[in-house]
Order: sequence, then C-alpha cells, then structure tokens
Amino acid sequence: MNEPQTINIGFVALELGGTLDSVDVAFQTFGTFDGSNAVLVEHALTGDSRVTTSTQDTLSGWWHEVVGKGKALDTDKWFVVCANVLGGCQGTTGPSSIHSDGKPWGSRFPRITVRDQVAVELALANALNIPFFHSILGGSMGAMRTLEWIIQHPDHVGSAMLLATSAVASADQIGIQTAQIATITNDASWHGGDYYTQGDGLGPVNGLAIARKIAHLSYRCDTELTTRFGVEPQLGEDALSQKIVGRDQEAGRFAVQSYLDHHGEKLVSRFDAGSYVILTDAMNTHNVARGRDDLLATLAEISVPVVVGGINTDRLYPIEQQQYLADAIATCSSLSIIESIHGHDGFLIETQAVSELVTQTLSLGSSTKKS
Repeated sequence: MNEPQTINIGFVALELGGTLDSVDVAFQTFGTFDGSNAVLVEHALTGDSRVTTSTQDTLSGWWHEVVGKGKALDTDKWFVVCANVLGGCQGTTGPSSIHSDGKPWGSRFPRITVRDQVAVELALANALNIPFFHSILGGSMGAMRTLEWIIQHPDHVGSAMLLATSAVASADQIGIQTAQIATITNDASWHGGDYYTQGDGLGPVNGLAIARKIAHLSYRCDTELTTRFGVEPQLGEDALSQKIVGRDQEAGRFAVQSYLDHHGEKLVSRFDAGSYVILTDAMNTHNVARGRDDLLATLAEISVPVVVGGINTDRLYPIEQQQYLADAIATCSSLSIIESIHGHDGFLIETQAVSELVTQTLSLGSSTKKS
C-alpha cells in the first residue's frame, strides 16, 4: 500500500465565478496500477483520503472493512485512488491552506461546488496518467461527486455506485445544513472566517461541535437512539437536577446528550470549521440539473452502468430520493435497499451489505475506455 501524497494541479476556474491559482490535492493509492484497474473512491463530508489502513498508519480507514486485501474492493486486484476533496482540511487546498501571500485563505476562500470538486479530481486523474476508472464508488457527499462524474465524463468511467444520496439537495437538507453553518459562523471565535490569524487561535470550536451534534442526529435515526439510550441518565450524572444542560455548569446529562457531546468533541479534534462551512455549502448547491436539461432528462441521459443503494432508515437522504435515481437512470436495474438501524450512517456501518453493492458495481465495470 502506498502512503499519503500531495500533488499540485495548478489553476482551477470555479463554476460560480472566481479562480484558484494553485491547488494542492492530497490523495492515497492502494494496490498496483496495471493500466485498466483503477477505482476511484469518494469520501463523504468529514472523510479524507484514508479509505483503508496504510502501512504506516495505526488508524483504521473509514471503509477498511470494504477496501483492502481480500475485501470486496481487493487491493491485490484493484488500484484504489482516494483523494481529499477540494475545500477540505486534510491536505487538499481549503480555507486553512496557505495562500500565496503566506497567510491562510480564511474568508478569502471562494465558494465552490460539487462540480468544482470533480474538476479537481479529473485533473488529479490526468496527473496520475489514469485515463479511465473501472468504477467510481461514493456514499452521501461522495456519491454526489460520483453522479457528476458519470454525467460530465461518461467516457472516463466503467460503472458507478451511488449510495445514500440524491440528485438535488432538498429544502429539508438545505435547511438542516444551513443551521449547522449558522452555529459556526455565529460563534464569537469565527472572526468572519479569519480565526486562523485572529483571536485565541482555537477558532469556533463550540459552534463546530454544535454543528456536528445537529448533523449526527440527522445521520442516525429515532429507533437506534431510543434503543441505545432511551431516557436513561448518563452514568454517574443526575439528569433531573435543577441545572439545565447548555445553560448551567456541571448539569447532569441524559445518556444521549453525553453521546452527542462525544461526537462534537471528536470532530473538533480533527476537522477545520472553515472547511465544514465550505463543504456543507457545496452540498447545499448540489443539483445535477443546474444549467442542463430538466432533472429527469439529465438522469435519463446517463450511459454508465449504475448501482443505486439506499438505507431504509435514512432520514437525511430518505429512501425515496434513491428510488427517484433508480427509476430515472436507465442503466440502473433496480434500487438496492440496505436494512439498518443506523440511519444515514448505515453506508459506513453496514459493511457487508455495502460490500455486496461494491462487488455488483465492479462486475458491471468495463476494463477499457469507451470509444
């Protein structure tokens, strides 16, 4: 397995206006390229290029039970490419990256879209001399990029997996995601997005933690939270004292409140708030019909064989959105439904079911570039 690498792809013109004069892309590859076995894996909102565990990495990759030696995406057979997305904070150019003037981009970082992210990935593929991906696989935000790939660049893709995603951001999704952005930008430590050089140096950690709590509730479902936590107090705490969580110091919490605190703290320790804002906004603008035919016509024109999967308990990207994709895309035979108690996060947790969809997608892929 190869270790993390960074490559500069130069100038990028952006869909909504503006440019980036110099873009670094952080990526990892796993396996050996034989000219026809490349597979692109697309990470979700707070993911990174660590799709599986590398030789010098003690941390497990975010899809390590799906990708690796002997796994559904077998790195003894396939050359797996996973890149940190444009706007991210794990090595690819984003708000925390250093501008040519020696200071972080901060508030100067331009608005980007999913299509801009795909343009950067195409430039990366060209830099790596990969003219064709046997398959592209994505879940959630990663599947948005996968969908744009097969609409924009069908001659570069043999097959695709679209998991737990939609063709266009819904009003509900935009609302949930905008509320998350607001918790960050209304944090006193946001400093207009320039907290890298202003304030105490910590940045809007409270706002980011709250954003993650909101997001995490949308990633899971009522059944799981009720089953796991119910209305039980956190061990050793009095959830029915006279103190209120969020208002009073040392207030006793319910177990589910402690759980959300934990996930907020975890994200703050590894993710940049500026990137969270930029990437969440990119998800808000996701719409494959923008500037094209109407939505049904755009999807009907897809020529790449597609596997569409959804999670039956997903309340962020409900199953009817994947059913719409499966019905509209002629190259998709039917919707594959994953039964899970974990809601949207099932695309990361239900690895056996996801592995079956990966295997199905790989079987549909062509090993040669289309004419």
